[in-house]
Amino acid sequence: MRQPVVMGNWKLNGSKSMVTDLINGLNAELEGVTGVDVAIAPPALYIDLAERLIKEGGNKLILGAQNTDINNSGAFTGDMSPEMLKDFGATHIIIGHSERREYHNESDEFIAKKFAFLKENGLKPVFCIGESEAQNEAGETEAVCARQIDAVINACGIDALNGAIIAYEPIWAIGTGKAATADDAQRIHASIRAHIAAKSAAVAEQVIIQYGGSVKPENAESYFAKPDIDGALVGGASLDAKSFAAIAKAAAAAKS
Repeated sequence: MRQPVVMGNWKLNGSKSMVTDLINGLNAELEGVTGVDVAIAPPALYIDLAERLIKEGGNKLILGAQNTDINNSGAFTGDMSPEMLKDFGATHIIIGHSERREYHNESDEFIAKKFAFLKENGLKPVFCIGESEAQNEAGETEAVCARQIDAVINACGIDALNGAIIAYEPIWAIGTGKAATADDAQRIHASIRAHIAAKSAAVAEQVIIQYGGSVKPENAESYFAKPDIDGALVGGASLDAKSFAAIAKAAAAAKS
């Protein structure tokens, strides 16, 4: 059975005091919780602090990051490499987020290069896919998701999805308060898994597919009750220890 993964994407939020309070709060809230992997992706400046706080709290949390470069060293001002992220104990690295695609013009092909380089370095890609509101209204959701996944499959091969995480995040639901219904999310998750299964049933069966987009304690249980939804990539609610822990606990309970 696939163990759910609930990951917090903190985006451009944080301070030393906020990171300390949030991680200490999560360490307390997650005491004794099993059956779910809980990860956080703080801003890069706070990864060192986060690593230390996670160790002090008994390693209940998995450390992640919000981005990576496609080089491990060299003249690439302002970037950070998989090798550097590994040096601080980060393992789960978000790529393909819609904000990176939009604000930094990251193409499907460039994201596939990031995916390949993370795998080469022994890190776990958290690979975001999803459609815009216009694409959703035009009935193009499944085609958009398939295209984004195929960029990775074509570049890396189907087996590269082994051990990876796919995060389906409808762009129109990110930070808007809107959210896909659990039934709609399940339909898309099932189509994503079926698309992968057409190339390898074994890969499709084990790949984690998270839902993301205004996930909150109030709606988390309805998502996790669905057979193809394996956790969540959480934005705003991950900045509150009690809310984020409640989502993680809902995932553990639903999949137990």
